[in-house]
This record gives sequence, structure tokens and C-alpha cells, in this order.
Amino acid sequence: MAVITALLVPVVAFSQEELPWKEASASSQAYHKYRQKSTIPPYGLAKVKKLISGIVYLEGDGDNGTSGLGNKTYMALSLREKFTYHMIHAEVSSQNCDVSPPILEEDKKIFGNLPDAFDEAAWSERQENFLQSNRDSVLALIKASVSRTNRVGLNYKAAIVQVNGKEIIPFLIETYKRDQKDYDILTVLMLLMKKGEYKPFMTSASFVKLYGSKSTYLSFIDYNKANEELIINRATAFYNGPR
Repeated sequence: MAVITALLVPVVAFSQEELPWKEASASSQAYHKYRQKSTIPPYGLAKVKKLISGIVYLEGDGDNGTSGLGNKTYMALSLREKFTYHMIHAEVSSQNCDVSPPILEEDKKIFGNLPDAFDEAAWSERQENFLQSNRDSVLALIKASVSRTNRVGLNYKAAIVQVNGKEIIPFLIETYKRDQKDYDILTVLMLLMKKGEYKPFMTSASFVKLYGSKSTYLSFIDYNKANEELIINRATAFYNGPR
């Protein structure tokens, strides 16, 4: 009697970064570009851009470096000009040569984290300190700008999370409901609940999937009306809870 030997083929699990390259759909690519857009504040914009153009990049350790205004020039800026400066220029740079494959069906996902607001750069300690110490003014300027444009740029989202802007949750929800297509506003709501250690969210299945031990920076939940409503309802309850 013949013996048939089965060949066992190992199953290989890939992270998003390790997945074989596959082109994303047109709608996914369009949403990717939409997610990356920042909002350019108008306050002293021409002046700030001119100052930024004269900044000399300073190399640091490894691939890191800095590109910030001198302290005297920086301190001479008004609060609104500093806001514009921070929203369009990050002072700490790092180089990453790896190119990740496209995120497939990006337009059908609610991510646990925001994209990098400044690509291969980040706010310096000085910039973070400004945002934190002037959080009320920063949030007021963001609300005024969004009210004019109906758009919460990626840099604004990052700033809201940075200063833990729980108090503008109703404004974010109102802005989201105008067209219900910027799912990263839902991401901001979840990040604020996470920062606030809001128990109903921290103990949810969504939290485990997005931020648990097996999650990655690109972890997501599917976009659907049920998940949308759940995030909004939880964020509303979080906002209305103890201050």
C-alpha cells in the first residue's frame, strides 16, 4: 500500500512593512494624500516662511539633526507667529531610508495612530513646551482656523493630541459630522480617551486591537457606522465625565 506524504507549507506572517509590494486602489491613494494634508495658519505666514528659509541644518548623532530658529529670533515672534512656525516647521529631523509599501484599502480603516505630521521630522522639546504652556491659545487658534476651512489638518490633529485637548471633543465631533470622511478625527478622539485612561475605552475590544500587546503603529479597526457611532458615543461620555 502506497504511503502518501503530505508536504507542510510554513505559514509566514508579514507585518505591514514586510508585505509584498502591491499597488493600492485609486480611492485608497486619494485618501492617503488626504490624511497627509496639514493646515497652514495665516498668522505672519510670509514672515515665518522667510525666517524658516534661512535656517541652517545642524547634524546631530546618527541620522538625527536640528533645524531651528536662533533663540533671539524665536523669542521676538508673537504668540501667533510662533504658532504658525510650529505648525509648519518641526525642528528635529531624522532620516529613514526605508520605503514602506502602500496601505491597502486605507479609505476603509480607522487607525489607532495618526500619520507622522512632518514626515521625517518632529517637534523639539522647545516646540512641545510652547504648545503645552500655551495650550488654551493653541486650541483657540486651531478652532478658529478649522471654523474657517472646515478642515482639521494633520498638524492640528497632532497638536490637539500633544496638548491633550479634551475640551474640544464636541467641536471635533461637530467638524467630523459635516462630511464624515476624515476618519483620523475619530483617531484623535480615541487617542484623547487613551491619554485620559477612560476605562470604558481602555477595557474595550477596540483598545486591545489598536493598542494592545499585539498591536502595531498601523493597527486599525474597520470603518463602519457601528464603529463610528461607538467612538463618538464613548468620546462624548468621556467629555461629559469627571473633569
